[in-house]
Amino acid sequence: MPSGNVSPSRRTFLQLSAAVSAAAAFNIVSEPMLASAARHQPFSAEGVMIDSNENPLGPSQPARDAISSIIPLGGRYLDNLTDELIHTFAQQEGLNPESVHLFAGSTPPLHFGVLAFTSPQRSYVGADPGYEAGPRIAESAGARVVQVPLTKTYAHDVKAMLAGVPDAGLFYICNPNNPTGTLTPHSEIEYLVENKPKGSIVMVDEAYIHLCDAPSTLDFVKASKDVIVLRTFSKAYGMAGLRCGFAIGRPDLLGRIRERSGWNFTPVTALVAASASLKDSSLVPDRRRINASVRQETFEWLDRNGYSYIPSVSNCFLLDTKRPAKQVIDAMAQQKVFIGRIWPIMPTCTRITVGTHEEMEKFRAALQKVMSGATAFSLPPATPGRNLGRQTTLLS
Repeated sequence: MPSGNVSPSRRTFLQLSAAVSAAAAFNIVSEPMLASAARHQPFSAEGVMIDSNENPLGPSQPARDAISSIIPLGGRYLDNLTDELIHTFAQQEGLNPESVHLFAGSTPPLHFGVLAFTSPQRSYVGADPGYEAGPRIAESAGARVVQVPLTKTYAHDVKAMLAGVPDAGLFYICNPNNPTGTLTPHSEIEYLVENKPKGSIVMVDEAYIHLCDAPSTLDFVKASKDVIVLRTFSKAYGMAGLRCGFAIGRPDLLGRIRERSGWNFTPVTALVAASASLKDSSLVPDRRRINASVRQETFEWLDRNGYSYIPSVSNCFLLDTKRPAKQVIDAMAQQKVFIGRIWPIMPTCTRITVGTHEEMEKFRAALQKVMSGATAFSLPPATPGRNLGRQTTLLS
């Protein structure tokens, strides 16, 4: 980009302290943007980047082969590839293709779904801690945001989410939850669906569903409930940089999202990679096994060394540093291990993404140095008596 161009580069924009606020003003808030804004520096190939819930394994080999094969046709829109991907997914899941709409990841349907179903008259209701994109976009739309603390088992407290919010427009459930990596039972989500205010919808973000064996909520879509399910190829499938995902729901609900999102072609590389990934029957089981193995190895080390954390079934977990977590995040960055970020309701906790075995070895070594004071970066004493019990806050 020429130096005289008034538009800042992506890197410069993400380094601005107001990056997330500016993004919200343009209806754009995403996981990579939130992580980069917290990191205050660009991606480092030399560092251990475990702060964005990415999959370090990347696309599967069949997906990579499909990408290579389609590159010569990259000058074409090839909308037939969109139809093929939707029909493949719909057939595998037993859905009507009309109930599936393709997006560049699950972020766009989340944003436009919030805009479609919340307003100054209809509130947004979610969990705390939870994925921040929904609340930020709801605030930009002038909607009241109600964030309800998780239960003692770190599930969504659906009964508390229902209480006192008769004007709810959208209930957002991330399952497994981001940032805790914990599950909300299917029966609890069913209770929410059956008892929510008339005219509201339940949006279930299943970005991390393939990393555990929990049942999906697509059965609510098949039953024509007021439910929209989000899926992405960014996590288990390793396609965060390619951008591909679905919104699944009744055609009338998807229509309200499309009214705001418009329609555009998804890059052909993402389309063929996603189709190849769906047809690779070993991909999800293998990725789930690898992630679980590294996660469990990390938890066992944390247990042996007396660290507190929230057990997770996903590719991230919350680590309790027992001191303001920002201090530990900064100290770890000095070791070229990038972790984070922080949720205000749990200020001594920071989210850790599960990386490769090698990355988590470097994480453990850096954490031990930082927490033992063996680095030049000085940390204040830990706060005594801190634990990871249920946090208390008022509905806001």
